[in-house]
Amino acid sequence: VGFFLNLGVAVIFILGAEKTNRGDFSYVGWAGGLILFAGLFDMLDGQVARLGKMSSSFGAFLDSVLDRYSELFMFLGICYYLVSQHYFVSSLFAFIGLIGSMMVSYTRARAEGLGIQCKGGLMQRPERVVLVGTSALLCGILAPHIGPDFKWNVKGIPFHLFETMSIFTIPLTVLAILTNVTAYHRVMEAKRALDAKDGLPR
Repeated sequence: VGFFLNLGVAVIFILGAEKTNRGDFSYVGWAGGLILFAGLFDMLDGQVARLGKMSSSFGAFLDSVLDRYSELFMFLGICYYLVSQHYFVSSLFAFIGLIGSMMVSYTRARAEGLGIQCKGGLMQRPERVVLVGTSALLCGILAPHIGPDFKWNVKGIPFHLFETMSIFTIPLTVLAILTNVTAYHRVMEAKRALDAKDGLPR
């Protein structure tokens, strides 16, 4: 269910890019709500399977694969929207966030394939879902109140420091940084564990 809901997230972002102008953030808000709803399903489906005694090794594997597809489609929609609405710098950070998100998952999977645990870090999937979903939802809710063209300028600085869309794009920038920091920490954690396993000095 979560996978199909995230497909819907991508569709909403793409529709928002094609059907609205730069100052209309309603589609961003709807997409944010659906991201949170889809994330709830993703977090509950494993629990439901275990309670119903329907869990299996392949089911766990498939669930992980669909989680990756879900996240890829979500970022596809976000990047499409940002590029179409001419938020080019923010679209770059969204893409970097996509890279970081995939590497957080990959470092754990690769480490487990080598027989070690590697689960640490700040930006695991639940945190990413909450951050992206909440920021998008708040952008859609708050935009009509603060104005779609709101900009905060500081005298002497040639560009504005904050605009309405920043409610969504600043958390995306934070995500881009923290996911890659998390991936780096997992690489270092895996290195220590593998060196110890191989009997190498630290």
